[in-house]
This record gives sequence, C-alpha cells and structure tokens, in this order.
Amino acid sequence: MLYIGIDLGTSAVKLLMMDGTGKICKIVSKEYPLYFPHPGWSEQNPCDWYEKTLEGLKELTADCNRAEVAGISFGGQMHGLVALDENDEVIRPAILWNDGRTGEETDYLNQVIGKEKLSAYTANIAFAGFTAPKILWMKNNEPENFARIRKIMLPKDYLAYCLSGSFCTDLSDASGMLLLDVKNRCWSEAMMAICGITKEQLPDLYESYEVVGTLKPELAEQLGFSKDVKIIAGAGDNAAAAVGTGTVGEGSCNISLGTSGTIFISSANFRVDDHNALHSFDHADGSYHLMGCMLSAASCNKWWNEEILSTNDYQAEQAGIGALGENPVFFLPYLMGERSPHNDPDVRGCFLGMSMDTTRAQMTQAVLEGVAFGLRDSLEVARSLGITIECSKICGGGAKSPLWRKIIANVMDLELEVPENEEGPALGGAMLAAVGCGEYPDVKSAVSRIVKVVERISPDPELVAKYEVQYRKFRNMYPAVKELFR
Repeated sequence: MLYIGIDLGTSAVKLLMMDGTGKICKIVSKEYPLYFPHPGWSEQNPCDWYEKTLEGLKELTADCNRAEVAGISFGGQMHGLVALDENDEVIRPAILWNDGRTGEETDYLNQVIGKEKLSAYTANIAFAGFTAPKILWMKNNEPENFARIRKIMLPKDYLAYCLSGSFCTDLSDASGMLLLDVKNRCWSEAMMAICGITKEQLPDLYESYEVVGTLKPELAEQLGFSKDVKIIAGAGDNAAAAVGTGTVGEGSCNISLGTSGTIFISSANFRVDDHNALHSFDHADGSYHLMGCMLSAASCNKWWNEEILSTNDYQAEQAGIGALGENPVFFLPYLMGERSPHNDPDVRGCFLGMSMDTTRAQMTQAVLEGVAFGLRDSLEVARSLGITIECSKICGGGAKSPLWRKIIANVMDLELEVPENEEGPALGGAMLAAVGCGEYPDVKSAVSRIVKVVERISPDPELVAKYEVQYRKFRNMYPAVKELFR
C-alpha cells in the first residue's frame, strides 16, 4: 500500500509518497504566497493551502495505482490561527507562527496572568508566536471577527477538515497553542476562560497516529482514490520531523541546523524545567518531548558568509579553520534575539575576544562554535532534569558541513548520527499514516524499520575537554552583555 505525508510549510506544501517498507516513491512541492500587510505581521490564505494540496495530490499520484493509496497524514507549521464561522468560511487570513503583532497580549499573559499560572495550566509560558496570544489579539482588535468564531484550528488541521470533514487536531501541535494541558493531554479550562473561548470552538484531540476520518467521497472520486482512504491526525512540524529522523523513546535526540536551530528531546515522562527555558510538549509517538529553539542557527553562517564576507563558497571559508577548541574569538548567535533558553527578544549578536591578530578564519570558526554553544545551552537544561542523552540525530542544511558536525559533536559530547533521508515532516507524516493504517503497530516499530543511519560522528575526548573550557567562558557572556540591548 501507499502512504502520503503532507508537510504544510510557510512557503510551500511538500507532499511525499512512500510504500509500506518506507521507500520514498515521489515528492512534489507547491508554493503559495505569504502576506505581510503590516510591519511584523505574517499571514496566509488557508484556501491557498487547500488548493495547492489538491494540485499536489493529483501530481504526486499521477504515475501510480491510486487505488493503493491507503492513508494520508500531516506535518505542519505550528502555532498559526485559523478561524472559521458558522458556515465554515475562513473569517480572516491565518495569523502565522512568525507573526509579531501580539506583544501586548504576550506581556499580558506572562506578566498579568503570570508565568507560574501559565506553566501550571499548560507547562509553558507565552511567546508571541503561540496561538493563544493571537486569539486575544483578535478579541482586542477585531471584536466583530472574534464574535463570529465557531471553529479554531491549526494550519494542518484545516487541511484535515477540508479532506475529511473531521474537526480535529493532534496533541503535539495543540501543545504549541498555549491552550493545552500538556501533562494531562486535554484542553485547559483555565486558558479557555482567559481567552474567552469555549471547548466547542476547539477541535477534538487525537494522538498523532490515530485515524480521524476518511476522505470525503466527492474528493475520493475527484482524485481517483478509494473512498476508504484514511485521514490520520498527523503532528506539528517538529514532532513530525522527529518521527522522520527516528527521534522517539526516552532520551532520544535530534538537532536541526536550519535557518533556526532546534534541539528536540523525546521523553517517556512529562517534564518541565523551573524557568520554562524549553518548550514542554506532547510527542507524536504518544509520549512527551522537550524542545529548545534558537532563532538564528544556519542563518548566522549565511549572514556571515553572504552579507559580511560577500561569498557563497562556505566550504572554502571553512577550509582555513584549524585549531578546534582553542579559538580566542567568541560569537553570540542572537541576530534576531533569542528564544531558548533566554527568551530575550532584545539581545543581539556580537563578536568578543578579537585582537589585532584575529583572522578571518577565526571569526568564521567563532560563528560555527557560537551556534553549537547556543544549542548546548538548551541541552544543559534537559540534562538538569535528569535526562541522559548520549547520542543525537543531526539534520538540516547546516549539518551538511562535516566541520560543523564535528564541532557540535565535541561541544555537546554527543555521538551524532546522520539519517539517510532528510525529508522531515513529510516523511514523518507518511510514517504516521502507515501506523494509522495498521502497516506498523506503533510509531517506534515504524521508526526501527524505516529510519536508517548513514554516518556517525564520535566526539574526541581531547577536543571535548577543550570545548568544555570554551563553553564555560561562553556561558558568562550573555549575562555580561544582555543589559546593553535593553
């Protein structure tokens, strides 16, 4: 049988089809527009998502036996607000994860309601990108639109609703709304009251691998699919990508070096740190996870090479880097402020430790090391909770650099594993579809069969010791400079 994973991203929807063994048969991508109606705002039309998804499904399955398509699931951009009225019409453009309009609402939640209460209700504190502040923004700024709301959903769940008619979400994606009691895997009555919404306006909750419905008969006919095609709940993009890299089970870890950087730690038990430095969310395998997010990771290296050095030859710039663990130059990678673990939107990046004999290669090295140190900050929070992590998958554009992989392995004292496929949320979505259709009994079984490692990078004890000294210096730098940016 064939299984389809739909990754609803910010710039495009990626559709991936795999067979029951995990072999990827075909991948299709369809772009749609992103709108910035005011500075700091970021919106999309949910109808564009659906239109491009249907186009993608037709192209994806054009050369296969469509009767073999058994299930469809999702990975999707998190935190976005999609609001429908009583006629199931979209009330306003979706407010996306990277929209910055909710500063006042975020401050209200963190300062007036209070971080301790928010953490008790949801295991997290408010960030501008989360969904609950967006709902409050609608309530405060668009009261007529707010009064029309009958259904509140996340971006990928709009696709599930259009395809199946099921008003649903999964627990991993719902965790990023600041409306979910993450520990008890249910909606928070307290948060609903704070936001002025009711349980009837929120979707039914499912585990990521559970079936939420079947494809609408008219769509099955239009696409040439069986009317029995199952729609499976799916997951938020990070949790879906974690499934795709095999990051499930206690202490399993994935480091993603994309534009932003994430460290995703799967946990069998619910955990939350004292300062909410890490996001504490439900995981797509039915357990929990902790996640640290750096706002600038591979984008730091892109900025340094392309904007400052005016080169696209990243490899040549890294070729001159020699003595690892001995660099006198440090870089704080906070070009867009920082989320984890500092939650400081005001701080900015800086170089420290330069002298008259500082070289271009040392500064390039400092950028790579600064991102690694920043990711380790989040790793240390997880370790403080008693989670033992000895190995991590690594993926993303930055992870294609052998030097950067080596630096991260030694800064973090972790063995790194490079997965064979890096299709992220789309592959994870297809794997969840396979589990939901019974191809595999659970997510862990699917991972053990499908995810393969093609390279391992082991830390060098001598380098680990050197980087331990360097990291201790790095940890003192943010406290020393943070007040300069207030």
